Amino acid sequence: MELTQVPVGEGTYTVRVDGPESRHTVLLLPGAGESASVFDAVCERLHNSDLRTVVPESIEGLDETGAIALLDALKLPWVNLAGNREGAAMAWLLAAKTFGRFASLVVADCPHPAVPDLDGVVRESGCAPVEMPTTLLIRNSLGRPMADTSGRHVYSDFRVVQLDGVDSVPQGAAAEMATEIVLRTSSW
Repeated sequence: MELTQVPVGEGTYTVRVDGPESRHTVLLLPGAGESASVFDAVCERLHNSDLRTVVPESIEGLDETGAIALLDALKLPWVNLAGNREGAAMAWLLAAKTFGRFASLVVADCPHPAVPDLDGVVRESGCAPVEMPTTLLIRNSLGRPMADTSGRHVYSDFRVVQLDGVDSVPQGAAAEMATEIVLRTSSW
């Protein structure tokens, strides 16, 4: 694993870059308070599938503009996008607001920003739809209504994967999350 310091705006972000040199790269965004290590098992599987991974050590202070600047600094014009919890919230916004920069979206435990979450909170009611293949992984049936409603905001192939009994998707269902990312990187 290569730890890279990437200047973004006024700050610098530590980013884990790993995996084989590949035409497919995946940007993985951890949740608030999570470190990049939350994706260790997912990344290992992605590397075995010939995918390169980029994971910020933390998303604290990172916004959509900063994430794009981070990708620019790493010279990554086209990536697949994945996120967990708050990282998934940022991934949805990036996918909705940055057409042509991302190939696919895989998110865990977070609906589209225009859809109420489990607490009934709508993060961004006017958020545009996502126009790329998207998978939403949920930890239990309580998230099913928000997941199904999110499908109305995806103008491409949309898939919901329900993982009952999992506390953390990237840690408790690493194989399932990695599989969904690999499926989304394929052009078939």
